[in-house]
Amino acid sequence: MIKDKVKKFWKFLQEDTWQSWIVSLVLIVILIKFIFFPTISFITGSPLPLVVIESCSMYHNSNFESWWDTHSAIYSQYSINKSEFQNYPFKNGLNKGDVIFVWGRADLKEGDVIIFEAGTQHPLIHRLISTFPLSTKGDNNENQLDMEKFISQEKIIGKGIARIPLVGWLKLIFFDMFKPASQRGFCN
Repeated sequence: MIKDKVKKFWKFLQEDTWQSWIVSLVLIVILIKFIFFPTISFITGSPLPLVVIESCSMYHNSNFESWWDTHSAIYSQYSINKSEFQNYPFKNGLNKGDVIFVWGRADLKEGDVIIFEAGTQHPLIHRLISTFPLSTKGDNNENQLDMEKFISQEKIIGKGIARIPLVGWLKLIFFDMFKPASQRGFCN
Protein backbone atom coordinates (compact mmCIF):
# COMPACT_ATOMS: atom_id res chain seq x y z
CA MET A 1 0.00 0.00 0.00
CA ILE A 2 2.74 2.50 0.95
CA LYS A 3 4.81 1.28 -1.97
CA ASP A 4 1.91 2.06 -4.35
CA LYS A 5 1.52 5.56 -2.90
CA VAL A 6 5.24 6.24 -3.31
CA LYS A 7 5.08 5.05 -6.93
CA LYS A 8 2.05 7.26 -7.57
CA PHE A 9 3.78 10.27 -5.98
CA TRP A 10 6.95 9.62 -8.02
CA LYS A 11 4.88 9.44 -11.19
CA PHE A 12 3.18 12.73 -10.23
CA LEU A 13 6.58 14.41 -9.82
CA GLN A 14 7.56 13.33 -13.32
CA GLU A 15 4.46 14.87 -14.89
CA ASP A 16 4.87 18.04 -16.91
CA THR A 17 2.42 20.18 -14.92
CA TRP A 18 2.79 23.33 -12.88
CA GLN A 19 1.54 21.46 -9.78
CA SER A 20 4.29 18.83 -10.02
CA TRP A 21 6.83 21.56 -10.70
CA ILE A 22 5.84 23.46 -7.53
CA VAL A 23 5.87 20.29 -5.40
CA SER A 24 9.30 19.37 -6.83
CA LEU A 25 10.63 22.84 -6.04
CA VAL A 26 9.34 22.67 -2.47
CA LEU A 27 10.92 19.22 -2.03
CA ILE A 28 14.27 20.49 -3.34
CA VAL A 29 14.23 23.42 -0.89
CA ILE A 30 13.35 21.10 2.01
CA LEU A 31 16.11 18.62 1.08
CA ILE A 32 18.72 21.36 0.76
CA LYS A 33 17.73 23.21 3.93
CA PHE A 34 17.03 20.30 6.25
CA ILE A 35 19.30 17.52 4.95
CA PHE A 36 22.12 18.80 2.71
CA PHE A 37 23.24 21.85 4.72
CA PRO A 38 22.98 20.26 8.18
CA THR A 39 24.92 17.23 6.94
CA ILE A 40 27.68 19.28 5.30
CA SER A 41 27.79 21.58 8.35
CA PHE A 42 28.27 18.55 10.63
CA ILE A 43 31.04 17.15 8.39
CA THR A 44 32.95 20.45 8.08
CA GLY A 45 32.46 21.61 11.65
CA SER A 46 31.33 24.99 10.36
CA PRO A 47 27.91 26.62 10.76
CA LEU A 48 28.44 28.11 7.27
CA PRO A 49 29.98 25.37 5.13
CA LEU A 50 29.42 27.27 1.88
CA VAL A 51 29.86 31.04 1.65
CA VAL A 52 29.26 33.38 -1.29
CA ILE A 53 31.75 36.22 -1.78
CA GLU A 54 29.53 39.32 -1.80
CA SER A 55 32.08 42.12 -2.18
CA CYS A 56 35.27 43.00 -4.01
CA SER A 57 37.49 43.12 -0.90
CA MET A 58 39.43 39.99 -1.93
CA TYR A 59 39.49 40.75 -5.67
CA HIS A 60 42.74 40.97 -7.65
CA ASN A 61 42.17 43.15 -10.72
CA SER A 62 45.30 41.99 -12.55
CA ASN A 63 47.82 39.15 -12.69
CA PHE A 64 49.71 38.38 -9.50
CA GLU A 65 52.87 40.32 -10.45
CA SER A 66 50.99 43.55 -11.17
CA TRP A 67 48.73 43.12 -8.16
CA TRP A 68 51.74 42.55 -5.87
CA ASP A 69 53.52 45.66 -7.21
CA THR A 70 50.48 47.73 -6.24
CA HIS A 71 49.78 46.11 -2.85
CA SER A 72 53.17 44.98 -1.53
CA ALA A 73 53.73 48.01 0.75
CA ILE A 74 50.87 47.17 3.10
CA TYR A 75 51.95 43.52 3.37
CA SER A 76 55.56 44.47 4.05
CA GLN A 77 54.28 46.29 7.16
CA TYR A 78 53.29 42.82 8.43
CA SER A 79 56.60 41.24 7.34
CA ILE A 80 54.91 39.35 4.50
CA ASN A 81 57.03 39.15 1.37
CA LYS A 82 56.19 38.19 -2.19
CA SER A 83 57.49 34.62 -2.01
CA GLU A 84 55.47 33.95 1.16
CA PHE A 85 52.31 35.41 -0.39
CA GLN A 86 52.76 33.27 -3.52
CA ASN A 87 52.44 30.18 -1.30
CA TYR A 88 49.21 31.36 0.32
CA PRO A 89 45.88 29.74 -0.55
CA PHE A 90 43.90 31.80 -3.08
CA LYS A 91 47.02 33.87 -3.87
CA ASN A 92 45.20 35.29 -6.90
CA GLY A 93 42.32 36.53 -4.75
CA LEU A 94 38.62 35.79 -4.86
CA ASN A 95 35.94 37.22 -7.11
CA LYS A 96 32.54 38.50 -6.13
CA GLY A 97 30.17 35.59 -6.75
CA ASP A 98 32.67 32.85 -5.93
CA VAL A 99 31.45 30.18 -3.52
CA ILE A 100 33.93 29.20 -0.83
CA PHE A 101 33.90 25.80 0.84
CA VAL A 102 34.56 26.43 4.56
CA TRP A 103 36.30 24.01 6.91
CA GLY A 104 35.65 24.77 10.58
CA ARG A 105 38.01 22.21 12.11
CA ALA A 106 41.30 23.67 11.02
CA ASP A 107 44.49 25.06 12.43
CA LEU A 108 44.86 28.62 11.21
CA LYS A 109 48.09 29.93 9.77
CA GLU A 110 49.18 33.21 8.24
CA GLY A 111 47.88 33.56 4.69
CA ASP A 112 44.72 31.50 5.19
CA VAL A 113 41.47 33.04 4.04
CA ILE A 114 39.17 32.94 7.04
CA ILE A 115 35.50 33.62 7.58
CA PHE A 116 34.62 35.37 10.84
CA GLU A 117 31.84 37.24 12.60
CA ALA A 118 32.70 40.94 12.61
CA GLY A 119 29.55 42.48 14.05
CA THR A 120 28.36 43.30 10.53
CA GLN A 121 25.32 42.03 8.66
CA HIS A 122 27.37 39.25 7.03
CA PRO A 123 30.58 37.54 8.12
CA LEU A 124 33.84 38.86 6.64
CA ILE A 125 36.03 36.77 4.35
CA HIS A 126 39.58 38.10 4.53
CA ARG A 127 43.18 36.90 4.59
CA LEU A 128 44.88 36.18 7.91
CA ILE A 129 47.95 38.43 8.14
CA SER A 130 48.80 37.69 11.77
CA THR A 131 48.10 34.79 14.10
CA PHE A 132 49.04 36.66 17.26
CA PRO A 133 46.83 38.55 17.57
CA LEU A 134 44.46 37.08 14.99
CA SER A 135 44.25 39.80 12.39
CA THR A 136 43.06 39.94 8.77
CA LYS A 137 43.00 42.19 5.73
CA GLY A 138 41.04 42.13 2.49
CA ASP A 139 43.48 41.74 -0.41
CA ASN A 140 41.83 44.59 -2.34
CA ASN A 141 41.41 46.92 0.65
CA GLU A 142 43.89 49.75 1.14
CA ASN A 143 44.06 49.22 4.90
CA GLN A 144 42.72 47.01 7.64
CA LEU A 145 39.26 47.63 8.98
CA ASP A 146 39.07 48.25 12.73
CA MET A 147 36.97 45.12 13.25
CA GLU A 148 39.67 42.86 11.79
CA LYS A 149 42.64 43.96 13.90
CA PHE A 150 41.96 41.79 16.97
CA ILE A 151 39.71 38.83 16.21
CA SER A 152 38.79 36.49 19.04
CA GLN A 153 38.92 32.75 18.37
CA GLU A 154 35.19 32.48 19.14
CA LYS A 155 34.38 34.69 16.14
CA ILE A 156 36.08 32.36 13.65
CA ILE A 157 33.62 30.40 11.50
CA GLY A 158 36.29 28.56 9.55
CA LYS A 159 38.81 28.84 6.77
CA GLY A 160 38.32 28.67 3.04
CA ILE A 161 39.71 25.50 1.51
CA ALA A 162 38.19 25.44 -2.00
CA ARG A 163 36.52 27.81 -4.44
CA ILE A 164 33.78 27.36 -7.02
CA PRO A 165 34.09 30.35 -9.36
CA LEU A 166 31.08 32.64 -9.93
CA VAL A 167 28.35 30.12 -8.94
CA GLY A 168 27.28 32.47 -6.14
CA TRP A 169 25.83 34.84 -8.73
CA LEU A 170 22.77 32.56 -8.68
CA LYS A 171 22.11 34.08 -5.25
CA LEU A 172 23.65 37.53 -5.71
CA ILE A 173 21.57 38.39 -8.75
CA PHE A 174 18.54 38.74 -6.48
CA PHE A 175 20.25 40.96 -3.87
CA ASP A 176 22.88 42.92 -5.80
CA MET A 177 20.31 45.32 -7.27
CA PHE A 178 19.54 46.66 -3.77
CA LYS A 179 23.15 47.70 -3.12
CA PRO A 180 24.48 51.18 -3.89
CA ALA A 181 25.39 51.56 -7.59
CA SER A 182 29.13 51.59 -6.80
CA GLN A 183 28.88 48.12 -5.22
CA ARG A 184 26.79 46.41 -7.92
CA GLY A 185 27.97 43.98 -10.55
CA PHE A 186 31.32 42.40 -11.18
CA CYS A 187 34.52 43.76 -9.64
CA ASN A 188 36.70 46.11 -11.71
